[in-house]
Amino acid sequence: PLRSAKVLAEGDLDMRGTLGVAKDAAIGFSAIRLKFEVDADAPQDKLDTLLKLTERYCVVFQTMNQRPALSASLSRGV
Repeated sequence: PLRSAKVLAEGDLDMRGTLGVAKDAAIGFSAIRLKFEVDADAPQDKLDTLLKLTERYCVVFQTMNQRPALSASLSRGV
């Protein structure tokens, strides 16, 4: 059984871009790392399968990995 689970997320970004202080600095993360910590009585092969299934079916992971089409619009309020 799975007793507990925790997800740690960390990433790399150049704050100069986010703060608008350097026009040549990228805005956004250049890398994101997810670390899953689980407390479970399971063999390593089962935990490896769990990670693969998590990557496959996690909506956030797949959205970021597949880079969906993104658009923005502006309209006047009534």
